[in-house]
Amino acid sequence: MSRRDHTLALSLVSHTNIGKTTLARTLLGRDIGTVRDATHVTDFADEHRMIDTPQGECLTLWDTPGFGDSVRLAKRMQQSGNPLGWLLTEVWDRWRDRAFWASQMALRNVRDEADVVLYLVSAAEAPEAAGYVAPEMELLAWTGRPVIVLLNQLGAPGQPAQEAAEIERWRTHLAAQTQVRAVLPMDAFARCWVQELTLLQAIEAALPPERQALMGRLRGVWQAQRLATFDTAMQTLADSLARIAHARETVPEAGSLRSALRQVGTALGLRREDGDPRLKAQEALLARLDSEVRSSTSDLLRLHALEGQAAAEDILARVGSQFDRRERVGTGKAAVLGGMVSGALTGLGADLATGGLTLGGGLIAGGVLGALGAMGLAHGVNLVRGLEESWLGWQPEALDAAVEAAVLRYLAVAHFGRGRGAWAQSEAPAQWRAVVVEALAPSRPVRAALWTERSDEATTAKALQAVLTQTCRQALATLYPLAPVPVPASVVQRHGDR
Repeated sequence: MSRRDHTLALSLVSHTNIGKTTLARTLLGRDIGTVRDATHVTDFADEHRMIDTPQGECLTLWDTPGFGDSVRLAKRMQQSGNPLGWLLTEVWDRWRDRAFWASQMALRNVRDEADVVLYLVSAAEAPEAAGYVAPEMELLAWTGRPVIVLLNQLGAPGQPAQEAAEIERWRTHLAAQTQVRAVLPMDAFARCWVQELTLLQAIEAALPPERQALMGRLRGVWQAQRLATFDTAMQTLADSLARIAHARETVPEAGSLRSALRQVGTALGLRREDGDPRLKAQEALLARLDSEVRSSTSDLLRLHALEGQAAAEDILARVGSQFDRRERVGTGKAAVLGGMVSGALTGLGADLATGGLTLGGGLIAGGVLGALGAMGLAHGVNLVRGLEESWLGWQPEALDAAVEAAVLRYLAVAHFGRGRGAWAQSEAPAQWRAVVVEALAPSRPVRAALWTERSDEATTAKALQAVLTQTCRQALATLYPLAPVPVPASVVQRHGDR
């Protein structure tokens, strides 16, 4: 069996300084080559393994030198079949014009190695203004290989309709180029795995029939890997959100009238008491939320072969004041305060009834009776509420905000092109939040029940994973209406269990 029988090759080519190596890093999920804002950074064609099947089949990606003087290159390649052309290429160009020679090597690589060409163009310029495209299309036609045009430098993810219009503009411009089989968006900085699946399907369709079965197996392996990553990401976020939902911080009861009055003053905003156990509980709960967000985001980055520091400032700002206070009415405190309130009234009644007690004496007597009554009332309230202690947790509104933020974090990580380097938290595109809110709407009753019950952490996590899976699938389908969003294995398993 020859190498070609079990290997497919893609050649990534473009005009110089369009972003080939940056995109190659994103597609491969690892750092290769050198990336900098300069022409002719890549001097040689380098082959990298992109997908492997258990049977030893392989899809490779060639990162090639960029085309420079495309018009001159087209003329030189036309001469390559005669002795003078060979002499100019292998001797003169190789030693006197290294960049031009590298461009020729890129083209030879396409002709000799590639099954399909991935031709990268900059969407930052109008197709009519990109004068290098026409001669380079002529060069690619010379190789006889099918071409898929990829639009790079699209900027931050925009509205689907805007992106579709940009694609159509390039398709119209390249309509006469019969070697072009598809035009797809593939920004090296902000692409999504759903778009990569569309690319693999386009590659399969561009191949001769006898090579499509091999590509189908390779695509199947890639898809299974991405869906496994998706499932793990959903489970990671669900487990984290469940821990947040069940997080509680115990609030010690005030042991004296002075401590009780301090808490009342703090609650009314009359003073700030750094030693207030409620404030300490709030700070501890915020610290746990911060740790959870950072930890789950770091797990997402590792899952997607990215590096960088996770941030939690956004979610902390959104939910940081939405605490759920469940306070036990302490019998000691209730006795003191209850006695103060009821004592005056009871004491006055005692004075009148006896005719001889002073107001002060009646107040003391009434205070004792009021305290006893308050102790009984506190015991009853705590018994009905089932509270053994006072605690602080998160309100349902805060948990809904945490779920929304988790979906936005997933989208941000899933769109982060490796060519950008280390992960950096940035503001999500404006349309993402509206898409996520709409995708979350059907699960509102489920979430409301979860926040009310909070039966146990494992049950909450399992239910949240289903919510997140469906929400993220719907969000991706809305953002990429023309791309197939495959059903994750977890969804298939759940339906199979019914």
